[in-house]
Amino acid sequence: MKEREEKTKFIKEPDEPTREYILQKNKKTKLGIYILSAFLVLLIVGVIISVVYFGFPQL
Repeated sequence: MKEREEKTKFIKEPDEPTREYILQKNKKTKLGIYILSAFLVLLIVGVIISVVYFGFPQL
C-alpha cells in the first residue's frame, strides 16, 4: 500500500493546501470553541454553587 506523505495537523492555516487537519482557523471553529468553553465554565460554576448550597456529600 502507498503511505501518505502528509501528516495530520491540529490547526489548518488558511494558506496551506493540505486536507489533513483537525481544526481550521475560521469563524465556525472559533465560535464553536467559544460556545464549548462557555458551556464548560457554566458546568463548573454550577457544580461549585451546588456544593456550596447543598454542602459536601457525606460518604
